[in-house]
Amino acid sequence: MTPRRLTLDDLDDCTRLAKDRGWLPEQHKWRLLLEVGEPYGIDAPDGDGLAATNILTSYGDDHAVISMVLTASRFGRRGLGSRLMEHVLERAGDRTVSLYATEYGRPLYERLGFRVVRTAGKHAGRFSGEPSGRTRPATPDDLGTILALDAEALGTDRSAVLRRMFTFGEEVRIADGGFGHRWRNDDNTVIGPVVARDEETARALIGDLALGAEGEVRMDFDLTHESMIRWAGEHGVTSSWQVSRMVRGSGLPGDPARQFLPFMQALG
Repeated sequence: MTPRRLTLDDLDDCTRLAKDRGWLPEQHKWRLLLEVGEPYGIDAPDGDGLAATNILTSYGDDHAVISMVLTASRFGRRGLGSRLMEHVLERAGDRTVSLYATEYGRPLYERLGFRVVRTAGKHAGRFSGEPSGRTRPATPDDLGTILALDAEALGTDRSAVLRRMFTFGEEVRIADGGFGHRWRNDDNTVIGPVVARDEETARALIGDLALGAEGEVRMDFDLTHESMIRWAGEHGVTSSWQVSRMVRGSGLPGDPARQFLPFMQALG
């Protein structure tokens, strides 16, 4: 029951645990989170890998995200998930903490003081359309502009994560008033983050990024972006399942109207 800090040496055990719970291994995603976040785990009492994990990723002194909350199936209902959650909440201190929750996980998070504030839907499919002519590939020279746009829209400091986009992902694009990113996951290509001043700019960024992907793309829209969801559906990207965005502490910072797609649900 003693949490310990995980390292990249635990990567294989993390992906084994994910597959044990029916998740994709997502090694590329795990590696990023192990590097940018505070990953914690509980070693399996039988000596075979990890019994439980979660990761706390802090954005400055005011906000943090919890992700990768997993307990091995053979150690379910022994309080391991609660123990790790209590540990990372202590680490978060006075920060507002958010996470994405399935219906299975919501009761635990509600007992710990989280409340549902939004609902997000995973939308996936093969995108069809034409280039917008309004975006261009970004370079590291654009990073200052990207960080300023993100800080204004998100109301918090995600710079440590966003600086990884050019090495983690396949492409970063920029437009007047917005930016977007595309990265490859195990079985699809994820579009996000996308931050933009308006829907027209967001559609240009998302469309151009999706056209550069091979095969199916995934977009995790907040369900309040109804017109964006309709637009994505008209271009072949439809909905498959939903999760709840939950918060502990004060409300989420920033302007949600400009937050079109998250980096990944593990990073908000």
